[in-house]
Amino acid sequence: MAQELDMGNRDPNDINDHLKVQFEDVLGEPEGAHAINCVWSLSYKCFECGKGLCYKFLTTLCGICIALGWGCDFAMIAFMHVWIYTPAMRDFSICIGCVRKVFQTLIDCCCLPICEACGGCLSRIKISKS
Repeated sequence: MAQELDMGNRDPNDINDHLKVQFEDVLGEPEGAHAINCVWSLSYKCFECGKGLCYKFLTTLCGICIALGWGCDFAMIAFMHVWIYTPAMRDFSICIGCVRKVFQTLIDCCCLPICEACGGCLSRIKISKS
C-alpha cells in the first residue's frame, strides 16, 4: 500500500496544475510599451525569488502541522467507513431484506393475478392497418 515518495515530481497526478504560475502569467506590458531591460529582468528575479521564498517559508512553518491535520482527517474518514458506515449499510440491507420478502409476497398475491388476467385479455387484441 505504501509507495516510495518521489521527491523530484511531487505532484504526479497534476492535482495542483492550476497553481503553476509563471511571471508572464501575472505581469506583462501592453503592445508598444518599452521597458528598460534591466528593470524587466530585475522584476522577473524579484517575482520568482519572492514567490519561492514565501512558499518555502509558509511550507516550513505550517506544512507539517497541516499535513498532520489532513492525515488525521483522512484517518477519521477511513475509520468511519470501516467501523460505522459499511456495517450500518450491511445491517440495513439485511433488515430491509425481510421487508422486501413481505412486500414481494403481497405483490405476488394481490397484484400478479390481476396483471396476468389483464394481460391475457389484452394479448388477444390485434391491430391491423386498414
